[in-house]
Amino acid sequence: MALAPTLILLLSASGLISAAETSMTAASRARMHQLERDGDRAARRVNRLIANQEKMIGAILISNNVINIFASALTTAVLTSVFPPGSVMGPLVATVVMTVLVVVFAEILPKTIAIARADDVARWLSVPTFWIVRLFGPLADGAQWIVRQTLRPFGIRLDMGIDVLAAHEEIRGAVEYHHSEGLVETGDRWMLGGVLDLGEMDVGEVMVHRKAISMIDADLPPREILAAALEAAHTRLPLYRDEPENIVGVLHAKDLLQAIAEADGKIDALDVKAIMRPAWFIPETTSLKDQLAAFLKRQSHFALVVDEYGTLEGLITLEDILEEIVGEIEDEHDVVVPGVRPGPDGSVIVDGSVTIRDLNRAMNWNLPDEEAVTVAGLLIHEAQRIPDVGQVFAFHRHEFRVVERKGNQITVLQVSAPEVLAD
Repeated sequence: MALAPTLILLLSASGLISAAETSMTAASRARMHQLERDGDRAARRVNRLIANQEKMIGAILISNNVINIFASALTTAVLTSVFPPGSVMGPLVATVVMTVLVVVFAEILPKTIAIARADDVARWLSVPTFWIVRLFGPLADGAQWIVRQTLRPFGIRLDMGIDVLAAHEEIRGAVEYHHSEGLVETGDRWMLGGVLDLGEMDVGEVMVHRKAISMIDADLPPREILAAALEAAHTRLPLYRDEPENIVGVLHAKDLLQAIAEADGKIDALDVKAIMRPAWFIPETTSLKDQLAAFLKRQSHFALVVDEYGTLEGLITLEDILEEIVGEIEDEHDVVVPGVRPGPDGSVIVDGSVTIRDLNRAMNWNLPDEEAVTVAGLLIHEAQRIPDVGQVFAFHRHEFRVVERKGNQITVLQVSAPEVLAD
Protein backbone atom coordinates (compact mmCIF):
# COMPACT_ATOMS: atom_id res chain seq x y z
CA MET A 1 0.00 0.00 0.00
CA ALA A 2 1.04 3.62 -0.51
CA LEU A 3 0.59 4.77 3.11
CA ALA A 4 4.33 5.11 3.88
CA PRO A 5 5.23 7.41 0.95
CA THR A 6 2.13 9.51 1.57
CA LEU A 7 2.97 9.86 5.28
CA ILE A 8 6.55 10.82 4.48
CA LEU A 9 5.30 13.49 2.09
CA LEU A 10 2.73 14.86 4.54
CA LEU A 11 5.11 14.83 7.53
CA SER A 12 7.81 16.51 5.45
CA ALA A 13 5.37 19.27 4.51
CA SER A 14 4.28 19.59 8.14
CA GLY A 15 7.91 19.79 9.27
CA LEU A 16 8.71 22.53 6.77
CA ILE A 17 5.70 24.53 7.92
CA SER A 18 6.73 24.12 11.58
CA ALA A 19 10.25 25.24 10.72
CA ALA A 20 8.82 28.25 8.87
CA GLU A 21 6.72 29.27 11.87
CA THR A 22 9.64 29.06 14.31
CA SER A 23 12.19 30.73 12.05
CA MET A 24 9.89 33.59 11.09
CA THR A 25 9.19 34.46 14.74
CA ALA A 26 12.80 33.98 15.86
CA ALA A 27 14.55 35.71 12.94
CA SER A 28 16.45 38.90 13.71
CA ARG A 29 14.39 41.81 12.42
CA ALA A 30 17.41 44.08 12.45
CA ARG A 31 19.39 41.69 10.23
CA MET A 32 16.43 41.15 7.90
CA HIS A 33 16.03 44.91 7.43
CA GLN A 34 19.75 45.28 6.77
CA LEU A 35 19.69 42.46 4.22
CA GLU A 36 16.67 44.02 2.54
CA ARG A 37 18.52 47.32 2.25
CA ASP A 38 21.37 45.36 0.66
CA GLY A 39 18.97 44.02 -2.00
CA ASP A 40 18.19 40.55 -0.58
CA ARG A 41 14.78 39.53 -1.98
CA ALA A 42 14.29 36.68 0.50
CA ALA A 43 14.80 39.08 3.40
CA ARG A 44 12.26 41.44 1.85
CA ARG A 45 9.70 38.59 1.74
CA VAL A 46 10.45 37.77 5.38
CA ASN A 47 9.88 41.40 6.39
CA ARG A 48 6.58 41.49 4.51
CA LEU A 49 5.43 38.33 6.26
CA ILE A 50 6.50 39.52 9.71
CA ALA A 51 4.75 42.86 9.14
CA ASN A 52 1.42 41.02 9.49
CA GLN A 53 2.55 38.41 11.97
CA GLU A 54 -0.92 37.53 13.24
CA LYS A 55 -2.15 36.61 9.76
CA MET A 56 1.05 34.70 8.98
CA ILE A 57 0.92 32.60 12.15
CA GLY A 58 -2.80 31.96 11.69
CA ALA A 59 -2.28 30.74 8.12
CA ILE A 60 0.64 28.52 9.17
CA LEU A 61 -1.32 26.97 12.04
CA ILE A 62 -4.33 26.25 9.84
CA SER A 63 -2.26 24.67 7.06
CA ASN A 64 -0.22 22.62 9.53
CA ASN A 65 -3.30 21.33 11.32
CA VAL A 66 -4.97 20.43 8.02
CA ILE A 67 -1.94 18.36 7.01
CA ASN A 68 -1.55 16.65 10.40
CA ILE A 69 -5.25 15.87 10.72
CA PHE A 70 -5.35 14.48 7.19
CA ALA A 71 -2.28 12.32 7.86
CA SER A 72 -3.80 11.03 11.12
CA ALA A 73 -7.16 10.28 9.47
CA LEU A 74 -5.45 8.45 6.61
CA THR A 75 -3.33 6.37 8.98
CA THR A 76 -6.35 5.52 11.12
CA ALA A 77 -8.36 4.42 8.08
CA VAL A 78 -5.56 2.12 6.85
CA LEU A 79 -4.79 0.57 10.24
CA THR A 80 -8.47 0.06 11.08
CA SER A 81 -8.80 -2.16 8.00
CA VAL A 82 -5.97 -4.39 9.26
CA PHE A 83 -7.68 -5.30 12.54
CA PRO A 84 -11.05 -7.06 12.99
CA PRO A 85 -14.15 -4.88 12.52
CA GLY A 86 -15.12 -3.04 15.70
CA SER A 87 -11.68 -3.39 17.26
CA VAL A 88 -10.21 -0.33 18.96
CA MET A 89 -6.68 -1.46 18.18
CA GLY A 90 -6.65 0.31 14.81
CA PRO A 91 -7.40 3.82 16.15
CA LEU A 92 -5.18 3.15 19.21
CA VAL A 93 -2.15 2.14 17.16
CA ALA A 94 -2.74 5.00 14.72
CA THR A 95 -2.85 7.50 17.61
CA VAL A 96 0.42 6.21 19.10
CA VAL A 97 2.23 6.07 15.75
CA MET A 98 1.07 9.49 14.55
CA THR A 99 1.79 11.14 17.91
CA VAL A 100 5.39 9.95 17.80
CA LEU A 101 5.86 10.82 14.13
CA VAL A 102 4.26 14.27 14.35
CA VAL A 103 5.94 15.29 17.62
CA VAL A 104 9.42 14.08 16.66
CA PHE A 105 9.63 14.62 12.91
CA ALA A 106 7.09 17.38 12.28
CA GLU A 107 7.61 19.49 15.41
CA ILE A 108 10.75 18.98 17.52
CA LEU A 109 13.25 18.18 14.75
CA PRO A 110 12.35 21.00 12.32
CA LYS A 111 11.86 23.58 15.09
CA THR A 112 15.23 22.72 16.61
CA ILE A 113 16.93 23.30 13.26
CA ALA A 114 14.93 26.50 12.74
CA ILE A 115 15.95 27.93 16.12
CA ALA A 116 19.63 27.14 15.49
CA ARG A 117 19.63 28.87 12.06
CA ALA A 118 16.60 31.16 12.32
CA ASP A 119 17.71 33.85 9.86
CA ASP A 120 18.83 31.41 7.16
CA VAL A 121 15.82 29.10 7.51
CA ALA A 122 13.41 32.05 7.38
CA ARG A 123 14.98 33.23 4.12
CA TRP A 124 15.01 29.69 2.61
CA LEU A 125 11.34 29.12 3.46
CA SER A 126 10.11 32.61 2.62
CA VAL A 127 8.66 31.54 -0.77
CA PRO A 128 6.57 28.56 0.46
CA THR A 129 5.50 30.58 3.51
CA PHE A 130 4.39 33.42 1.24
CA TRP A 131 2.14 31.05 -0.75
CA ILE A 132 0.79 29.43 2.43
CA VAL A 133 -0.28 32.87 3.65
CA ARG A 134 -1.82 33.62 0.25
CA LEU A 135 -3.85 30.37 0.31
CA PHE A 136 -4.80 30.13 3.97
CA GLY A 137 -4.75 33.84 4.86
CA PRO A 138 -8.49 34.39 4.32
CA LEU A 139 -9.23 31.42 6.60
CA ALA A 140 -6.88 32.89 9.20
CA ASP A 141 -8.71 36.23 9.01
CA GLY A 142 -11.99 34.44 9.53
CA ALA A 143 -10.62 32.49 12.48
CA GLN A 144 -9.32 35.71 14.06
CA TRP A 145 -12.73 37.33 13.65
CA ILE A 146 -14.39 34.37 15.38
CA VAL A 147 -11.85 34.55 18.23
CA ARG A 148 -12.45 38.27 18.74
CA GLN A 149 -16.22 37.83 18.74
CA THR A 150 -15.94 34.94 21.20
CA LEU A 151 -13.80 36.97 23.63
CA ARG A 152 -15.82 40.18 23.33
CA PRO A 153 -18.57 39.12 25.83
CA PHE A 154 -15.82 38.52 28.42
CA GLY A 155 -14.57 42.10 28.08
CA ILE A 156 -11.42 41.11 26.19
CA ARG A 157 -10.83 43.30 23.16
CA LEU A 158 -7.84 42.52 20.98
CA ASP A 159 -6.23 45.33 19.05
CA MET A 160 -3.47 43.79 16.97
CA GLY A 161 -2.25 47.22 15.99
CA ILE A 162 -0.74 47.53 19.46
CA ASP A 163 2.63 45.86 19.94
CA VAL A 164 2.48 43.78 23.12
CA LEU A 165 6.23 44.07 23.64
CA ALA A 166 7.56 47.60 23.28
CA ALA A 167 10.49 47.93 20.93
CA HIS A 168 12.65 49.57 23.58
CA GLU A 169 12.13 46.74 26.03
CA GLU A 170 12.81 44.19 23.32
CA ILE A 171 16.12 45.86 22.51
CA ARG A 172 16.98 46.22 26.18
CA GLY A 173 16.26 42.54 26.77
CA ALA A 174 18.45 41.55 23.84
CA VAL A 175 21.32 43.68 25.17
CA GLU A 176 21.03 42.19 28.67
CA TYR A 177 20.89 38.66 27.27
CA HIS A 178 23.94 39.10 25.07
CA HIS A 179 25.78 40.75 27.96
CA SER A 180 25.08 37.75 30.18
CA GLU A 181 26.39 35.51 27.40
CA GLY A 182 29.58 37.54 27.18
CA LEU A 183 28.84 38.87 23.69
CA VAL A 184 28.32 42.50 24.76
CA GLU A 185 30.95 44.21 26.89
CA THR A 186 29.95 46.03 30.07
CA GLY A 187 30.78 49.45 28.64
CA ASP A 188 28.70 48.82 25.52
CA ARG A 189 25.85 47.54 27.68
CA TRP A 190 25.75 50.80 29.67
CA MET A 191 25.98 52.88 26.51
CA LEU A 192 23.10 51.09 24.77
CA GLY A 193 21.02 51.20 27.94
CA GLY A 194 21.77 54.91 28.32
CA VAL A 195 20.44 55.64 24.84
CA LEU A 196 17.22 53.77 25.61
CA ASP A 197 16.82 55.62 28.93
CA LEU A 198 16.96 59.12 27.42
CA GLY A 199 13.23 59.15 26.73
CA GLU A 200 12.38 57.94 30.24
CA MET A 201 14.54 60.32 32.29
CA ASP A 202 13.92 63.99 33.06
CA VAL A 203 16.57 66.70 33.20
CA GLY A 204 15.84 67.01 36.90
CA GLU A 205 17.40 63.58 37.43
CA VAL A 206 20.80 64.45 35.98
CA MET A 207 21.10 68.21 36.40
CA VAL A 208 23.70 69.91 38.55
CA HIS A 209 21.85 71.02 41.70
CA ARG A 210 21.67 74.74 42.36
CA LYS A 211 23.84 74.31 45.48
CA ALA A 212 26.69 73.04 43.29
CA ILE A 213 26.41 75.69 40.56
CA SER A 214 29.35 78.07 40.13
CA MET A 215 27.88 81.50 39.51
CA ILE A 216 29.09 85.09 39.62
CA ASP A 217 27.56 88.28 40.92
CA ALA A 218 27.01 90.49 37.85
CA ASP A 219 27.48 93.67 39.95
CA LEU A 220 31.09 92.86 40.80
CA PRO A 221 33.84 94.93 39.17
CA PRO A 222 35.07 93.48 35.86
CA ARG A 223 38.42 92.50 37.36
CA GLU A 224 36.75 90.44 40.11
CA ILE A 225 34.43 88.83 37.55
CA LEU A 226 37.48 87.85 35.50
CA ALA A 227 39.18 86.39 38.57
CA ALA A 228 36.07 84.38 39.45
CA ALA A 229 35.80 83.09 35.87
CA LEU A 230 39.43 81.99 35.88
CA GLU A 231 38.98 80.24 39.22
CA ALA A 232 35.91 78.30 38.02
CA ALA A 233 36.32 74.93 36.34
CA HIS A 234 33.66 75.68 33.73
CA THR A 235 33.56 77.91 30.64
CA ARG A 236 29.90 78.92 30.99
CA LEU A 237 28.92 80.66 34.22
CA PRO A 238 25.48 82.05 35.23
CA LEU A 239 25.43 85.69 36.29
CA TYR A 240 23.03 86.78 39.02
CA ARG A 241 22.05 90.12 40.51
CA ASP A 242 21.02 90.77 44.14
CA GLU A 243 20.42 87.08 44.91
CA PRO A 244 21.48 83.75 43.30
CA GLU A 245 17.89 82.99 42.30
CA ASN A 246 17.83 86.05 40.02
CA ILE A 247 19.82 84.86 37.01
CA VAL A 248 20.29 87.69 34.51
CA GLY A 249 22.53 85.99 31.93
CA VAL A 250 25.32 83.56 31.17
CA LEU A 251 28.98 84.52 30.79
CA HIS A 252 31.04 82.50 28.32
CA ALA A 253 34.80 82.44 28.93
CA LYS A 254 35.49 82.77 25.20
CA ASP A 255 33.34 85.90 24.97
CA LEU A 256 35.14 87.32 27.99
CA LEU A 257 38.60 86.73 26.48
CA GLN A 258 37.50 88.20 23.15
CA ALA A 259 36.21 91.32 24.92
CA ILE A 260 39.51 91.70 26.77
CA ALA A 261 41.40 91.43 23.48
CA GLU A 262 39.17 94.03 21.83
CA ALA A 263 39.72 96.37 24.82
CA ASP A 264 43.50 96.05 24.44
CA GLY A 265 43.73 94.40 27.84
CA LYS A 266 41.90 97.17 29.71
CA ILE A 267 39.97 94.89 32.05
CA ASP A 268 38.38 97.65 34.12
CA ALA A 269 36.79 99.05 30.97
CA LEU A 270 34.87 95.85 30.21
CA ASP A 271 31.09 96.00 29.96
CA VAL A 272 30.10 92.56 31.23
CA LYS A 273 26.41 93.23 30.63
CA ALA A 274 27.13 93.72 26.91
CA ILE A 275 29.00 90.44 26.48
CA MET A 276 26.84 88.14 28.57
CA ARG A 277 24.39 85.89 26.76
CA PRO A 278 20.70 85.51 27.63
CA ALA A 279 19.89 82.63 29.96
CA TRP A 280 17.86 79.70 28.61
CA PHE A 281 15.38 78.31 31.13
CA ILE A 282 13.75 74.89 30.76
CA PRO A 283 11.26 73.00 32.97
CA GLU A 284 12.63 70.19 35.14
CA THR A 285 10.13 67.74 33.58
CA THR A 286 11.77 67.93 30.13
CA SER A 287 12.97 64.50 29.02
CA LEU A 288 16.64 64.02 28.23
CA LYS A 289 15.71 62.94 24.72
CA ASP A 290 13.79 66.16 24.07
CA GLN A 291 16.50 68.29 25.67
CA LEU A 292 19.22 66.66 23.57
CA ALA A 293 17.20 67.49 20.45
CA ALA A 294 16.72 71.06 21.73
CA PHE A 295 20.47 71.46 22.34
CA LEU A 296 21.20 70.35 18.79
CA LYS A 297 18.50 72.56 17.29
CA ARG A 298 19.56 75.70 19.15
CA GLN A 299 23.26 74.89 18.87
CA SER A 300 23.54 75.56 22.59
CA HIS A 301 25.17 73.41 25.27
CA PHE A 302 23.86 75.02 28.46
CA ALA A 303 20.41 75.47 30.03
CA LEU A 304 19.07 76.42 33.46
CA VAL A 305 16.42 74.20 35.03
CA VAL A 306 13.42 75.65 36.87
CA ASP A 307 10.46 74.09 38.64
CA GLU A 308 6.78 74.75 37.99
CA TYR A 309 6.98 78.01 39.99
CA GLY A 310 9.97 79.30 38.04
CA THR A 311 12.39 78.71 40.91
CA LEU A 312 15.92 77.78 39.90
CA GLU A 313 16.58 74.09 40.51
CA GLY A 314 19.88 73.53 38.70
CA LEU A 315 21.55 73.49 35.32
CA ILE A 316 22.15 70.93 32.63
CA THR A 317 24.68 70.80 29.82
CA LEU A 318 25.09 68.74 26.69
CA GLU A 319 27.95 66.95 28.44
CA ASP A 320 25.59 65.86 31.25
CA ILE A 321 23.31 64.15 28.74
CA LEU A 322 26.18 62.55 26.83
CA GLU A 323 27.56 61.20 30.11
CA GLU A 324 24.29 59.33 30.60
CA ILE A 325 25.22 57.41 27.44
CA VAL A 326 29.00 57.05 27.51
CA GLY A 327 29.68 57.47 31.23
CA GLU A 328 31.71 60.11 33.01
CA ILE A 329 33.71 62.35 30.63
CA GLU A 330 36.88 63.44 32.40
CA ASP A 331 39.20 66.30 31.52
CA GLU A 332 42.15 67.88 33.34
CA HIS A 333 39.76 69.56 35.80
CA ASP A 334 37.65 66.52 36.58
CA VAL A 335 38.06 63.78 39.17
CA VAL A 336 37.60 60.22 37.94
CA VAL A 337 34.22 59.05 39.30
CA PRO A 338 33.88 61.99 41.72
CA GLY A 339 32.45 61.09 45.09
CA VAL A 340 33.16 57.35 44.82
CA ARG A 341 36.14 55.97 46.74
CA PRO A 342 36.51 52.17 46.42
CA GLY A 343 37.89 50.21 49.36
CA PRO A 344 40.10 47.09 49.35
CA ASP A 345 37.24 44.82 50.44
CA GLY A 346 35.02 45.72 47.48
CA SER A 347 32.99 48.30 49.41
CA VAL A 348 32.91 52.01 48.56
CA ILE A 349 32.76 55.25 50.47
CA VAL A 350 30.36 57.33 48.44
CA ASP A 351 28.97 60.83 48.72
CA GLY A 352 25.22 60.88 49.20
CA SER A 353 24.78 63.15 46.18
CA VAL A 354 26.33 60.62 43.78
CA THR A 355 23.72 59.28 41.37
CA ILE A 356 22.85 55.60 41.43
CA ARG A 357 23.62 55.34 37.72
CA ASP A 358 27.16 56.68 38.22
CA LEU A 359 27.76 54.28 41.12
CA ASN A 360 26.45 51.35 39.08
CA ARG A 361 28.73 52.24 36.21
CA ALA A 362 31.75 52.79 38.41
CA MET A 363 31.37 49.50 40.29
CA ASN A 364 29.42 47.45 37.72
CA TRP A 365 26.55 47.06 40.18
CA ASN A 366 22.79 46.87 39.59
CA LEU A 367 21.21 49.06 42.24
CA PRO A 368 17.71 50.14 41.16
CA ASP A 369 17.20 53.77 40.15
CA GLU A 370 13.44 53.79 39.55
CA GLU A 371 12.44 55.30 42.92
CA ALA A 372 15.45 57.53 43.65
CA VAL A 373 18.17 59.38 41.75
CA THR A 374 20.99 59.55 44.32
CA VAL A 375 22.47 56.97 46.67
CA ALA A 376 21.23 58.93 49.67
CA GLY A 377 17.78 59.08 48.15
CA LEU A 378 17.77 55.31 47.67
CA LEU A 379 18.68 54.76 51.33
CA ILE A 380 15.96 57.13 52.53
CA HIS A 381 13.40 55.52 50.22
CA GLU A 382 14.19 52.03 51.50
CA ALA A 383 14.50 53.03 55.17
CA GLN A 384 11.35 55.20 54.97
CA ARG A 385 13.08 57.74 57.23
CA ILE A 386 16.28 59.77 57.52
CA PRO A 387 18.80 57.44 59.22
CA ASP A 388 21.26 58.49 61.90
CA VAL A 389 25.04 58.25 61.66
CA GLY A 390 26.25 54.69 62.21
CA GLN A 391 22.98 52.99 61.28
CA VAL A 392 23.27 50.05 58.89
CA PHE A 393 20.62 48.85 56.45
CA ALA A 394 20.66 45.83 54.16
CA PHE A 395 18.74 45.75 50.90
CA HIS A 396 19.30 44.92 47.23
CA ARG A 397 22.16 42.58 48.29
CA HIS A 398 24.18 45.49 49.75
CA GLU A 399 24.75 46.94 53.23
CA PHE A 400 24.46 50.71 53.59
CA ARG A 401 26.09 52.43 56.58
CA VAL A 402 25.61 56.14 57.24
CA VAL A 403 29.04 57.73 57.74
CA GLU A 404 28.17 61.44 57.81
CA ARG A 405 25.00 63.46 58.06
CA LYS A 406 24.47 67.22 58.04
CA GLY A 407 21.05 68.23 59.26
CA ASN A 408 18.56 66.18 57.29
CA GLN A 409 21.04 65.50 54.49
CA ILE A 410 23.01 62.25 54.29
CA THR A 411 26.39 63.32 52.94
CA VAL A 412 28.58 60.20 53.10
CA LEU A 413 27.76 56.47 53.08
CA GLN A 414 29.65 53.21 53.02
CA VAL A 415 28.16 50.65 50.65
CA SER A 416 29.33 47.04 50.80
CA ALA A 417 30.04 44.85 47.80
CA PRO A 418 27.00 42.88 46.60
CA GLU A 419 26.33 39.69 48.51
CA VAL A 420 26.73 36.57 46.36
CA LEU A 421 23.43 34.70 46.42
CA ALA A 422 23.47 30.94 46.77
CA ASP A 423 22.16 28.92 43.84
